[in-house]
Amino acid sequence: MADINLSSLKALIIFKTLYEQGTATRTARELGITQSGVSRSLGQLEENIGMALFMRHKKRLVPMPEADELYGEILRLTGNLEEMKHTIVALREFGASRMRLASAPALGFAYVPRLIANILRINPKYSIYFDIMPSPDVTRAVESGSFDAGFVTLPVNTQTLVVEELFSVKAVCLVPKNHPLADADVIDVKDLRGQHLVIPNQPNLAADQLLALINEKRIRIAGKTEANIAAICSLVANGVGISLINPITAFDNLAATKDFLIKPFEPTFHYSFGLVYRQSWAGNQLIDHLKKHLPDLPNL
Repeated sequence: MADINLSSLKALIIFKTLYEQGTATRTARELGITQSGVSRSLGQLEENIGMALFMRHKKRLVPMPEADELYGEILRLTGNLEEMKHTIVALREFGASRMRLASAPALGFAYVPRLIANILRINPKYSIYFDIMPSPDVTRAVESGSFDAGFVTLPVNTQTLVVEELFSVKAVCLVPKNHPLADADVIDVKDLRGQHLVIPNQPNLAADQLLALINEKRIRIAGKTEANIAAICSLVANGVGISLINPITAFDNLAATKDFLIKPFEPTFHYSFGLVYRQSWAGNQLIDHLKKHLPDLPNL
């Protein structure tokens, strides 16, 4: 197939106007150019694409079927160019307007949705695609370019992404309302002896901290149930056992059910959360919004 050079947008605009006006004279008047310039542009376009576009009939140019199809394509092109102009104006005002955002489950079910709502109140024209996945998958998805940024449980293992710690929170203990420990002001690690624990599915950084603490203190538990973090609060509410969890997830779920209590836990250990994003997004306005408009953390 012979090469086709369509590098001149001006030639396509002249063709479009000529198609609409029907004569070189009117086209020249419409575009403010000479009639010979219109004829020369058309001749070059026809030569370039290797086909005639008009039949010459008296003083009019009658478009051929090929011209009809090319005209339709140029309409789509000019429509896209107009949309592009609006996009450029928005980019100048707001920066990038679209983001693919992922989150670890600990923040994904309520905390990040509140954050997205905060950002859209600033600019409702932002478009955000949001998904929830395990923290290591968030990191891999951002590394691969499938997502632009993500909220993760720290630490993470990455050599290519910007990693910023956002905040750290103390672990809290979830206890069923009718549990023997329900009246305790603070749950101590020794109180876990003989208890059935509800923990996140392994491997999991939060569960690893708890199990390491139990092992260090030589605490023998009755057993454990592993579950997706979205189900842990419900399991505790249904009396399956007690759990150590981050307070963000705990308070988010407390609004849905009143059948468990949230207690401080000693000795204190923390969950840390951060934002990961590709280097090309450093300094972007949407990234700044994610960091500056975080919802308030719960107070125990």
